[in-house]
Amino acid sequence: MRFNVIALSATAALFWGAAILIVASANLIWPTYGRAFLELAASIYPGYHPSPAIGSVITGTLYGLVDGAIAGAIFGWLYNFLSRQLPGSSA
Repeated sequence: MRFNVIALSATAALFWGAAILIVASANLIWPTYGRAFLELAASIYPGYHPSPAIGSVITGTLYGLVDGAIAGAIFGWLYNFLSRQLPGSSA
């Protein structure tokens, strides 16, 4: 079995972007909600600051979309590569 790398990349991008969008949006309503998660994202993404502002929500979501797409593409490519190389694979 092989992964469709583009589909996996798009899925991971939407999933991770939506996760950050939901937590950052909830943080607009309840400023203490998801603070540790958003602080972690800020430590990874340069220029992102987890403040309860709409610009911060958009910036974090865009970072999440790009990060998820890259991670999904790397994971799919690596899986396909290893499934061809290792003995016992059916590909």
